[in-house]
Amino acid sequence: MFARLMRITGIAAMLVIAACSPETRYRTLSFFFDGVPDPSKQAAETKKRGTAAAEAAAHQVRSHGPYAARMCDACHKADGVGLIMPVENLCQNCHVLNLGKKHVHGPVASGGCRACHDPHGSGKPFLLASDPTTFCFTCHDRKEIESREVHQAAADTQCTECHNPHGSDNDYLLR
Repeated sequence: MFARLMRITGIAAMLVIAACSPETRYRTLSFFFDGVPDPSKQAAETKKRGTAAAEAAAHQVRSHGPYAARMCDACHKADGVGLIMPVENLCQNCHVLNLGKKHVHGPVASGGCRACHDPHGSGKPFLLASDPTTFCFTCHDRKEIESREVHQAAADTQCTECHNPHGSDNDYLLR
């Protein structure tokens, strides 16, 4: 009889606690039990882990699919010397790019994907060869671009937020 009463009391207490805020639940449960995790500390830990995971992902080397799968013959001849087709056609053998745009970025138009992308792997997004925040300045004059009024407000953004790096029907490859 006593055990049944304790079970009913426990169930009733849990139902009442379930309706409470996390802080009230924590205070109530920690009164009866040791080791109840503090929700405010858990939130801080979760945020800290999320930030660490984001930083780790940002520095993670991403591999091109065929390279990661060791499918070298998807791009290279079986003897390991040379490519299966001219380099300017190779990427479009698997990747579909709409080259029918009014304006096509120079490297894309000439099949120069490797001017921007590393075909094996990179620690940058989209297998870019260098940091996306400064990447475009490898070819484009930073001082000249930053001197234009339209770019004054965009000093801390990536070029690709406004410009399509492959092609666009709009002038200046605007999205």
